[in-house]
Amino acid sequence: MKFQEKQRLREKRRTRIRSKVTGTPSRPRLNVYRSTQHIYAQVIDDVRGHTLVSACSVDPALRESLKTGGNLEAAKAVGKLVAERALAEGINTVVFDRGGYLYHGRVQALADSAREGGLQF
Repeated sequence: MKFQEKQRLREKRRTRIRSKVTGTPSRPRLNVYRSTQHIYAQVIDDVRGHTLVSACSVDPALRESLKTGGNLEAAKAVGKLVAERALAEGINTVVFDRGGYLYHGRVQALADSAREGGLQF
């Protein structure tokens, strides 16, 4: 399968998911984006259109401790960091938005780590 076809199918899944999942001020959306080299997570309030908390494998807090940003270790570290930052902002419950990716591998590791960090979804 060509790369363009994979991207088109992922965008189709992403829009289908986003039509059902929205973040509110009481329960914001935890969005995940993954590239080949890094992984990113944001907690977003869709009503106001603001990012409340974010973490990524490029973050200076994680950059020194991670060998690479595109593996399971990095995803677990980013999940833990986004959970810590969300709890510091008073956010306990979120809605998980996998961004069109399969709930497997790095996306699942990030979600499990965020749950272990104290976020509920």
